[in-house]
Amino acid sequence: MQLYRDDSSSNPAATGKFYSVRVQLYGRFMLEDRTEHVCQIDEMSPGDVVITTDVLANNGERVIVYIDHIGRVEGTVERMVRGGFLLSLVASDRKKNKIAAQLTWLANKHELDMPEDRRHQRIAPRNPMTTLSMADGRQYPCRIIDLSISGAAVEIRMRPALNSQVILGSMRGRVVRHFEEGIAIEFATVQSREAIDIAFEH
Repeated sequence: MQLYRDDSSSNPAATGKFYSVRVQLYGRFMLEDRTEHVCQIDEMSPGDVVITTDVLANNGERVIVYIDHIGRVEGTVERMVRGGFLLSLVASDRKKNKIAAQLTWLANKHELDMPEDRRHQRIAPRNPMTTLSMADGRQYPCRIIDLSISGAAVEIRMRPALNSQVILGSMRGRVVRHFEEGIAIEFATVQSREAIDIAFEH
């Protein structure tokens, strides 16, 4: 699935044109008075998030939220909604791109599961934007939407043939599956968590 509303934009994060996705996540948030409260997140985009809670917040109030699988985000209360409030996120383009990758992973994780990869814990990449290199030297920008120590799923326009040898960032692997938004890659060898962090940090 795609989180950006406008595929033609070279930098969707700068336009704020995002789709919201349905999720089921839990977290805690802190109001300006420093009080902390539990919450649930049922809908989120890289630009805003619906906070489900019994606690009232004021329009325009600055709120910090720690969300499972997403991490720390912050923003201002845009308006009250049924069962909580809508928080407009304040984040850099890089942070919004990271949130987009994390949400895509969460929304698609069941669809993207590969039988040979289910035993390995998913990793949220520090930087989801990377390059896919083909054996003939051609390179294509892509976005990591699912990552583990044994493989990855990436959002990319082109579709290399199945079993094609590729390099994702600095990781060698082969294409094992096509899906609507891109391809799944199995790494040549199972990597360490440290190697994954280094390969996709920058």
